[in-house]
Amino acid sequence: MSRAAIVVNPVKTDPDRLRKALAAAEQRHGWEETLWLETTAEDPGTGQTRQALEQGVDIVIAAGGDGTVRTVAEELRGSDTPLALLPSGTGNLLARNLSLTLDDVEHALDTAFDGADRAIDVGVAELRDGRDGTERRAFLVMAGLGIDAKMIAATDDDLKAKAGWVAYVHAIGKVLRDKNELRLRYQLDGGRTHTLHAHTVMIGNCGSLQADILLLPDAAVDDGILDIVVLRPEDVLGWLRIAVKIFWENGVLRRTSVGRRLMRDDHEVHAMNYLKGTEIVLTSNRPEQVELDGDLFGEVSSMRVRVDPGALRVRVPRE
Repeated sequence: MSRAAIVVNPVKTDPDRLRKALAAAEQRHGWEETLWLETTAEDPGTGQTRQALEQGVDIVIAAGGDGTVRTVAEELRGSDTPLALLPSGTGNLLARNLSLTLDDVEHALDTAFDGADRAIDVGVAELRDGRDGTERRAFLVMAGLGIDAKMIAATDDDLKAKAGWVAYVHAIGKVLRDKNELRLRYQLDGGRTHTLHAHTVMIGNCGSLQADILLLPDAAVDDGILDIVVLRPEDVLGWLRIAVKIFWENGVLRRTSVGRRLMRDDHEVHAMNYLKGTEIVLTSNRPEQVELDGDLFGEVSSMRVRVDPGALRVRVPRE
């Protein structure tokens, strides 16, 4: 008989309901009793996932928000043990990008016990704090430097729990009151070094955000490529052009064949630039906040981000 482990964030889930649904799913599919491992404030999933691997389980289920999923995936990267998602929390960004069902515990567990495995890429970020300290972290959706990281830092947790992603809108209103300009040097795929002034740089393994916002329209979770967007508006008009690009062109026109025909192939927005590559090195003239999949990792002076192709197996529904 097969056995699963589940890494549960008790703050983001209803443990009693989940235990009942889990027992029913085990009975339906003939699996052994699942190894139940709860995250803590001190350990958001690293030690729990290592314990699951040591026990030789057949799959690890992440039951929590994007932070729990990222932490579990970081430990599973490069192993033969697949990750199953039981979406909870505000974002559920990887689940959204994989078109998985949200808010359906029974369906998520059926997928975990009787789904198919899909290999996806993992982003790997080496973060340097300017004091000879280097931290290597994985991410599944996006890494961000600039306004998006400051927005997360400014988000009210209580408002986020009550209003969901709307809390980010409130936070970004506060962040935009400052100039927030980054002064960077970057090198893409070992090429020449460029200088850059921008408000934010986002490096994506996936393209969609909350509220069905399509930020990186060409991004695919299994193409072995990082998609990068640089936002550098000079004024309110620049922000307006970015909004039109994201919400109208990416969010509406690109989603239909008719809309794609209406788009101009040569239409570029000066305030918003796209790059592609397998590795990018960013160096800032001052320490800046960085986020990975919505988790803050402090201030960094430089970061090297690369893609690890097909490094994680994720359980998805069978065709």
